[in-house]
Amino acid sequence: MRVGIVGTGFMGRTHAAGWAETPAVIAGFVSKDGATAVSLQNQYGGHIYPDVDSMVADVDVVDICTPTFLHHQMALQAAAAGKHIVCEKPLARTLAQAQEMMEACDAAGVKLLVAHVVRFFPEYVLAKQKVESGEVGKTAVIRLKRGTFQPKKAQDNWFVDFEKSGGMMLDLMIHDFDYARWIGGEVVQVYAKTIRNTDTEADVDHGLAILTHADGTISHVEGSWAYPPPLFRTRLEIAGDNGLIQFDSEKMAAINLHLHERGADAPDVPLPGSPLDESPYTTQIKEFYDYLANDGAVRVTAVDGYKALQIALAAIESSQTGQPIKLGH
Repeated sequence: MRVGIVGTGFMGRTHAAGWAETPAVIAGFVSKDGATAVSLQNQYGGHIYPDVDSMVADVDVVDICTPTFLHHQMALQAAAAGKHIVCEKPLARTLAQAQEMMEACDAAGVKLLVAHVVRFFPEYVLAKQKVESGEVGKTAVIRLKRGTFQPKKAQDNWFVDFEKSGGMMLDLMIHDFDYARWIGGEVVQVYAKTIRNTDTEADVDHGLAILTHADGTISHVEGSWAYPPPLFRTRLEIAGDNGLIQFDSEKMAAINLHLHERGADAPDVPLPGSPLDESPYTTQIKEFYDYLANDGAVRVTAVDGYKALQIALAAIESSQTGQPIKLGH
C-alpha cells in the first residue's frame, strides 16, 4: 500500500509518523510549505508533488491533512482517480460537501475514513467499555469539556476565518460531539450558546451545547478557545443510574468509577487505562491501515464523520438563532 499525504502541517506530520509504523509506504507529500515538505521527505522518503492530481497515479491512499475548506475538492479528486481516502476531521465544511464526498466514494468503490482521534484515546475508550459493560447502568447525562487557546492570529490563518474553519465549535468541539454520539447514540436536538469577543488580541471564543439523544440521554458539551497558551485541558463525566465515570486530563488516574452499590463509605475506584505505549494518532492510523488492507474492523466511519458534522453545524446554527435545532436522520 502506497500512501500520499496532502498537507505537511501538524496533522500531516502526525499522520506521517503513524503511517511509518505500518507496512504502508509513504509515497510522498503535497504541500504549499516547501520547507516542511522537504523535512518530511528527508525523514520518510517519497516525492514532493505540486498538487493532488500529480500524486494520485503513484498512490493507493490519499491522506488529506489540509485545512477544512479544502477537504471537499481534494476528496473528489482522489475518488475520481479510484483512491481510498483518509480525511482529517471535520469531514467537510458543509453537509452538502460531505454528502457529495461520500457519494463520490461510493460510486468509485473506494473507502472513506474520517480521523476522529478521540475514539482512540485510551481513557475515552475505557469509559466507553465501562458504559457498554453496564457497570454504570443506563446512561443519563454525559459531560464533556475541551479547552485550549485560540490558534495564533496571522493574515493567512484559516482557523480564524469562520467561512473556512467553522470556528471553534466546528474545529474543536466536534471531537466531543462525535464522542457524545458514540456513547449516547443518535442526537435528535441541539441547543447551544457561545460567547465571542473579537476585539481582543486573542479572540475569546467559548461555547456550550446541550445535545438530546434519541434514548433520552442528555450531553453537555463545552468547548473553549479562551485559555491562555499553552494550556490544553479535557474532562469527561458519564452518569448512569448505577454510577459515575470521571476523567480529568489534569489528574493521574485514567478514569474514576463510582458505583451506588458500593455504599457511601466505599472509596472511589481509580481505573488504570491502557499504557500509552504509542500515540492515539498512531493507533488510529494502524486501524485505518488494517481496514484498508484487510477489511479489518474500524471504529469510525464516513457516516460517523457526517453525523458529527451535522451536530456541530446545528450547534453553530442554534448559537446564532437562539433556537434549538432538530436533527433528522
